Amino acid sequence: MTRAAAPLVGLVLAAALFVASRGLDAVAREGQLGPGFWPRLVLLGLGAACLLKAVAEWRAAGRTAEAVPEPIDGARLAAAIGLIVLYVAILPWAGFALTTAGFIATFMTLAGARSPLVIGANALLGTVVLLYGFVRLVYLPLPKGEGVFETMTLLVYRTLRLF
Repeated sequence: MTRAAAPLVGLVLAAALFVASRGLDAVAREGQLGPGFWPRLVLLGLGAACLLKAVAEWRAAGRTAEAVPEPIDGARLAAAIGLIVLYVAILPWAGFALTTAGFIATFMTLAGARSPLVIGANALLGTVVLLYGFVRLVYLPLPKGEGVFETMTLLVYRTLRLF
């Protein structure tokens, strides 16, 4: 049961932040998603993931006396954190579409995916889904990049008929 404690703390924290985010929509226009929509959506996902992890840990405790967790590879973890920081740094310069596709492909490779077809398909499909979600559904202006990257991003947008 002690292994389920951390996910339960995460669930409580997500719920508290969800409640605290109610005031974010005070500036929302009629008929549009307010600025609190995405943080609350992420908090719902975090809460659901924590709940599922807590249930899985509770069920696993009933099956085995003491399960030994897999060790965390510190080098991979550091590389993943570095990749996220690099993504944020490159995003304004190279644009959302190209940076995101590269991030997804690199992160999957770092996480152990080996099939170039699977990695490429996920990077492409993931980027397209995010572009449609942010640009078409939420009307969120995403960084297009600078110079040649802006030209390439606009080509991607036109190809996908985003504008």
